[in-house]
Amino acid sequence: MTHLTWHKHPATALQGDAGLRADWDRLNTARLDLPFLCSDAVAAALAVFGNGQEQLLVGQAQGQTQAMLVLVPDGRLRWRTFQPSQLPLGSWVAASGVSLPALCHSLIRGPLGLCLVLSITQVDPLQAPPADDGPDTRHAHYIDTAWVGIDGSFDDYWAARGKNLRQNMRKQRNKLAAEGTATQMRVLTTEAEMAPALARYGALEGQGWKAGQGTAIEADNAQGRFYTRLFEQAARRGEALVTEYLFNDRTVAMNLGLLRNGTLVVLKTAYDESVPKALSPAFLLREEELQRFFAGTQPLVRRIEYYGKVMDWHTKLTEDKRGLYHLTVYRWALLKRLAEGKRASSRPHSSGALASQNPASLEAQEA
Repeated sequence: MTHLTWHKHPATALQGDAGLRADWDRLNTARLDLPFLCSDAVAAALAVFGNGQEQLLVGQAQGQTQAMLVLVPDGRLRWRTFQPSQLPLGSWVAASGVSLPALCHSLIRGPLGLCLVLSITQVDPLQAPPADDGPDTRHAHYIDTAWVGIDGSFDDYWAARGKNLRQNMRKQRNKLAAEGTATQMRVLTTEAEMAPALARYGALEGQGWKAGQGTAIEADNAQGRFYTRLFEQAARRGEALVTEYLFNDRTVAMNLGLLRNGTLVVLKTAYDESVPKALSPAFLLREEELQRFFAGTQPLVRRIEYYGKVMDWHTKLTEDKRGLYHLTVYRWALLKRLAEGKRASSRPHSSGALASQNPASLEAQEA
């Protein structure tokens, strides 16, 4: 990798410096071009969930920015990527030819001072394929995440799903029809629709288990402020895609998604937990979403990414999955050996030091 010259800024600079934002977005485009890793999204997360300790590291070569990372202290002489649970992947972007382990080695012996350990959290192998572990690097599996390719016809796709799923969905629709319940799916994409939609989404979460944990979206809490800002900004770019399912005039399920270049990232799902157990409003919504996407109805979706831990309902929709991972780089190989010894001595009581030191991913999507 070309030698990088590093510059360190308070991460708040990403919120106000147009040049830094343009560089960030250019580098995001060079890899997966993910809407939740654009400068708007990361700046929104910093504004709501940051604590002021976050630093923006900018690596340049020959006057061109090659890498940018938002890092936070992670204990004494340790750093990690900024990783609120609302962002599915760690906050970093880099030119396509830049090796992630080499990038970390450059950082750990450069602008971070006496840094002993650097962790890049929740890395998608499509961003950076994992390399073999070296004497001072460790790749740790985080979770498997599922995706659905939209290719061919819906009938062929649905016929390949499990027989029980198809029969169950048919029974649910027959039951709703027999009871005279009209169903409708709305697709919301405009900025004006976002705040009201998020209020309805929050009402769904507020009826369920997330309300008891204090993690439900509300208009005046951190979750509500972040998602409202995120989706209003995305709508201005033409990238917001919220789907809403109704029984008559009652909202019973919603998906919050961001769409870019044909890939829809479903960030959050909620459903009305008071609906009788014989009905699955979230699955009814997913079935109609998929019918729409396979039909090629605008906005065009060619792939759905979930970026959450694979759950039973994912496996009913797809066999496709891949593993996200954490990358940890140690200043010296001895530190890695010491960390491995500590992990070994703590088993089976701990799943590993790295996992305990990194934040959780997106809240598990229910239904």
